[in-house]
Amino acid sequence: MSDVAGQDRWLIELGDVTDPASEALLRRLVVELLERAAGEGASPSPDELEDGWDRLRRDDLAPPTGVFVVARRGGEDGPLVGCVGLLRQRGSDRGRSAELRHLYVRPAERGTGVAPGLLASAEEVARVWGARQVRAVVRDEQVEARSLLVRNGWRADPACGDGRLTLELG
Repeated sequence: MSDVAGQDRWLIELGDVTDPASEALLRRLVVELLERAAGEGASPSPDELEDGWDRLRRDDLAPPTGVFVVARRGGEDGPLVGCVGLLRQRGSDRGRSAELRHLYVRPAERGTGVAPGLLASAEEVARVWGARQVRAVVRDEQVEARSLLVRNGWRADPACGDGRLTLELG
C-alpha cells in the first residue's frame, strides 16, 4: 500500500489476520490492554489472557467484510510492527460506513510514524469502499490511539458516551 519515510523504511500493506505473525501482534495488543486495565505492576492471569484473546473478534477482518492492514519494518520480509483492521458496515440511516479496529503498534516502534501511516491507509480503504464515515471505539486504556485519532480529525460521537470516535470522510 505505501512506504512510510523515517529513520527506517516501513512497508504498509494488506495482511492476513490469520497469519501467525498477525496473531502474535494481536495477542500482544490483548496483553497490553489487560496490563493497563489491571494497573501498574499487575499482570493478567493466563485465563484472563485467553479470555481476552477469545473476545477479540478477528474473523471479519478479511474480504468481503473487512481488511487487515499491517506495517513491516524494513520492507517485504521485515517483522510486523503494527496493524489496524477495518470492517465494512452498511447502515440505512447513515449510508455506508466503516469501523476501525485493533490499531496497534509495538511499544518500541511508537513515535516513528507507523501509526499515522496505518491510520491513513485504513482511511483510504474506507474512502475506496465509498464510506461516508469511519467509527472507532477506543477504550480508556488506549491513550495513544485516542490521541492519534483526535490529532487526525476524529471527533467524539456525542450520541454515544462510550469512547466512540468518528471521522467524517469528504
